[in-house]
Amino acid sequence: MRTTIGHARRQSKKRLFKAAKGFRGNRSKNLRTVKETLLRAGVFAFRDRRVKKREFRKLWIIRINAAAHQHGMRYGEFMHGLKLSGIQLDRKMLSEMAIHDADGFKTVVDQVKLALANKPAPAAAGA
Repeated sequence: MRTTIGHARRQSKKRLFKAAKGFRGNRSKNLRTVKETLLRAGVFAFRDRRVKKREFRKLWIIRINAAAHQHGMRYGEFMHGLKLSGIQLDRKMLSEMAIHDADGFKTVVDQVKLALANKPAPAAAGA
């Protein structure tokens, strides 16, 4: 008597079809199309996990820039002043402060302005 891979094949198909649940048309019913679609979905998922990080960083920068402008500073100046003042808050925390803790953000801005005011003058080029 010969053996077949019936059970293993059925389990494999079940796993694929379960993963493709909710896809439209043959993308959830036809095995070959399901395989292609799941492969493509995996590629998009991998890529977009990285894109998500970029998008959030852009959002935080936009929020910080808007909050800094309310206090008469540009984003670049603000970040430079943060470095000079030794404040080690990341963009995510600064963004949250700008939205939910305006007083705390103002305190940070004041410290940044102080650090920029006390910055030593750059040496003359070529001298």
